[in-house]
This record gives sequence, structure tokens and C-alpha cells, in this order.
Amino acid sequence: QVQLVESGGDSVQAGGYLRLSCQASGTTDTVRINYIAWFRQSPGKPEKEREGIAAIYIGGRPTTYADSVKGRFTISRDKVQNMTYLEMGSLKPEDSGMYYCAAGWSTVAVALKPRSYEYWGQGTQVTVSS
Repeated sequence: QVQLVESGGDSVQAGGYLRLSCQASGTTDTVRINYIAWFRQSPGKPEKEREGIAAIYIGGRPTTYADSVKGRFTISRDKVQNMTYLEMGSLKPEDSGMYYCAAGWSTVAVALKPRSYEYWGQGTQVTVSS
């Protein structure tokens, strides 16, 4: 089993910056995982409408991003610490939501699809005010 714990969520003003962290632990060496991703569940939307924001191959490349965050967000990995980060800049009110870290076996073509991921964290809340 794999456990994922997110942190770093906060309330910020539009235009601000946040860095989210995802710590993976458990039997990460024996389960089939090759991608880590961040998903966003916007306020009032159901779980099935979680939006894939960014994903990264566990080796560090390739990465893929939702069009809505390209150029503003960056996903990265610290393989030694088994951490995955999401740096979020030029934040907008529409970036608000619960951000979830997920791990699973995927290809880059479907790496932003929730169905690609078996393991999920509990989420960290991001609120961006105008």
C-alpha cells in the first residue's frame, strides 16, 4: 500500500504563489506506480469532476499540464525524499479548490485522468481571493 499526504494549501490573494507538497510512503518499491499527479476539485463540484492539473513520471520526465495552468504551475519530484511538488504562480480565484495528490500506473496520454490513479491523498485546500 501507498500513503500520500499533501501539505502547503493556504489562502492567498490573486497573483500570489503557493507550493504544495506530496509525501509518499509505504511499499512504494513494490507497487506499480510510474506517475504522480495533482488533481483539483473545485468548490461545489463532485469527486467525479476532479480536474487533472499536472502529472510527472516518477523519474522526473515527462510532465504534462492542464491548459488552464500551463506557464503558471510547475510539477517536480525529489526522488530521494519521495516528494512531489506543485509550484503555483500567478494564482487566480478559479484555481481555488481542494488539491489532491495521486499515484498510479499510467501513460502520459492519460496521466491527467483520475481513472489512471489507484492511490489518493486526503487533499489540501487552496483558496485564492480576488
